[in-house]
Amino acid sequence: METIGPETGGPVRTGLPLGGQRRRLSLAGVRGHVAKGRDFTRHALRDWGWDGTETAEDTLLLVSELLTNASLHAGGCLELVLTGGDVLRVEVFDGTTVLPRRHPAPQRGVPGGHGLYIVERLSDRWGAHTHQHGKAVWAEIEIARLTSGRPAGR
Repeated sequence: METIGPETGGPVRTGLPLGGQRRRLSLAGVRGHVAKGRDFTRHALRDWGWDGTETAEDTLLLVSELLTNASLHAGGCLELVLTGGDVLRVEVFDGTTVLPRRHPAPQRGVPGGHGLYIVERLSDRWGAHTHQHGKAVWAEIEIARLTSGRPAGR
């Protein structure tokens, strides 16, 4: 496991070890947390050899949605955790135990209410679980999608 905070900069290790790898980014009280989370994810995908595909770009959008939802609906993000192994698991931790729920009828062309639909569409699985200090909203992407996708922008 590797812990990275805003003050330590980018990831230290490169390559995905046989048993997988877990990276953590502390976001409590951090300004520009969505951009920092995207950059952190971009670096991890590159280090693990999963960048340059449409699915990698979708992963960055997925991270943005999860971080934005935590900011708008859960009082802010505390931590972003990426776990690479058989799947890529993205987890966003916040300080509330209120579980997310999809907007019953978001309107096309009207901002708001689309975030969890985007998460559902971009991930293979997603969900949430509460813990002693709040909750984590997670999404998973099958590694086959990251390793065999078409190059982005083609």
